[in-house]
Formats: sequence, structure tokens, C-alpha cells
Amino acid sequence: QVQLVESGGGLVQAGGSLRLSCAASGLTFSASSMGWFRQAPGKEREFVGSINWSGGRLNYADSVQGRFTISRDNAKNTLYLQMNSLKPEDTAVYYCAAGSIDSDSKYYAYWGQGTQVTVSS
Repeated sequence: QVQLVESGGGLVQAGGSLRLSCAASGLTFSASSMGWFRQAPGKEREFVGSINWSGGRLNYADSVQGRFTISRDNAKNTLYLQMNSLKPEDTAVYYCAAGSIDSDSKYYAYWGQGTQVTVSS
């Protein structure tokens, strides 16, 4: 079955950086568009960014544009989210998802369990 496993979350001070990873199995990763979403306490899940199968097409939410970078290594079946200049409002559980490049979560067929990112002020 398809498994997406996020890692790399943690506690960081404002202005710091983190890199999240999402290890994929059970799907043809090299042919799959992927996305990152996040959900803060009491808020709806929101789109962070997405990448197509080759990495040649990227989309970002306005709130993270210029600070976050999505990349992928198809040889390692792994998706990445490099997060720089982190802000307290970036605090959330971060999820990777497979199956689309759209910003709407309903188009994604598979989801990871999430990893917590906490940014202290």
C-alpha cells in the first residue's frame, strides 16, 4: 500500500530553518505530483506548495513564497520542504500528499501522518 512518512519537524526559533522530508513507498513516485499542506490548531488544513513529477513545475502559497522551497529526489523516492526565515505563524502540523499539483486538498489521494513544526518567537 502507499505510505508517505514525513520527518524533520521540531522546535525552532523565529528566523531559523528546517528541512522536512517525505519518504514515499507503494507508488510510482517518479510519476507522481506531490504537495505539502499544513494545519495549525483550530484552523483548516491549508496548501503550502506542490511540485510536478519532474520538479519542473512548482506552486507555492503566497504566505510561504520566497521562504520555502520544495524539491524532490526521484531516485530516493523522497520529497523535501526547505523552510527558511520561519515565523511563529508557520507553526503547524505539516503533511505531504500525493496525486496532484493542485492547491485543493481534495485532489490528493494519499497523505502522510504529519510532522509537527513549532516556531517560537
